[in-house]
Amino acid sequence: MPPTTTMAVTENSKTKTTPILPGATIGVFGSGQLGRMLALEARRMGYRIHTFSPDQDSPTGQVADREVSAAYADLDAVRQFVRGVDVVTFEFENVAAAVADIAAEEGVPVRPGGWVLHTAQQRLREKGFLAEAGLPVTPFVPVHSLADLEAGLARLGCPAVLKTAAFGYDGKGQVKIERPDDAAAAWQTIGQQEAILEGFVDFQCEISVVAARGVDGSFAHYGAIENIHRNHILDISLAPARVARPVAERAVALARSVLEALDVIGVLCVECFVTRGGEVLINEMAPRPHNSGHLTIDAAVTSQFEQQLRAICGLPLGSTELLRPAAMANLLGDLWETGTPDWAAACQVPGVKLHLYGKHEPRPGRKMGHLTALGSSVDEALAQVETARARLQGYAGGRGPTPC
Repeated sequence: MPPTTTMAVTENSKTKTTPILPGATIGVFGSGQLGRMLALEARRMGYRIHTFSPDQDSPTGQVADREVSAAYADLDAVRQFVRGVDVVTFEFENVAAAVADIAAEEGVPVRPGGWVLHTAQQRLREKGFLAEAGLPVTPFVPVHSLADLEAGLARLGCPAVLKTAAFGYDGKGQVKIERPDDAAAAWQTIGQQEAILEGFVDFQCEISVVAARGVDGSFAHYGAIENIHRNHILDISLAPARVARPVAERAVALARSVLEALDVIGVLCVECFVTRGGEVLINEMAPRPHNSGHLTIDAAVTSQFEQQLRAICGLPLGSTELLRPAAMANLLGDLWETGTPDWAAACQVPGVKLHLYGKHEPRPGRKMGHLTALGSSVDEALAQVETARARLQGYAGGRGPTPC
């Protein structure tokens, strides 16, 4: 059963067993690149896409059938929007939980459910849920004051990481604390707001599992994907991950436990640390397709976005077979600092695919697109994607860590 900490209405069995077929309209809250790639898959399969966000001419809106630009807090606009769609899903989790409640009140399936959104959009709720479910997580303590922070540091030790409880991603809203004396400065840095203090994990590598759960409880996954970060932002993903089989299997089992415990219908990503002793600890989760799963567009029989569409529409889940080893490299706004990147040069590298998101303003650290490379091995795919990205104007590449 889903958690009881939300007011959202659970779907009835009739709604769950009625498939939503091509020709229907998918409503997406959020309008970034994840919605864009979902919309492209939806069009291919004959569905229509409506998107709702405060933005105009957004990455999703550029390829959607209808783009509604309104604040998520405009509940009248939300209600009008959901009345024009057949199912609601989310492109990112920082949407007011009331949005899911309104959709449920209107009888429109919300997938994943509002309780999933409620749990995942706030770090304390997320970590607390995982811990209560008996799943292995990094050690943590809630922080509501400087005194809480100081007590937490005494308990967890240093170094530790202080993170805002809400609205943090890609390294935003967090600070590493090296010494207890740094507590007051760290508390100021995050704006003295509700937070979570996490013990620092001496990990060998980071992996993620992108998985899906259907309306009938069926489960599909893409195996363990290895992630390399730069400046707290995902830089490169590799599939399959260069980890021992038991580690990969453990990560998949944890992902399945999360989807089942939350009663997820849709795609969810579980991000994990692999310790030097081979232990797998859950770091965080995202109740949607994930950056690390972008390589599935080119490398898998069924992409994570088609899988999201299949799951929320009640269709059978697709094959997650990996056609060839793959590597994905993010393209950040930093690439534009000295001019427009040389896309032709990157595309000359065999086996490389270019994906751009239609964002108008490149900014340092902003995800503007990605490159995917397929190879006969993960190392070959990695070399190809790094070669292609290095050919882009102004980029200095790097290899990243060795396999686990």
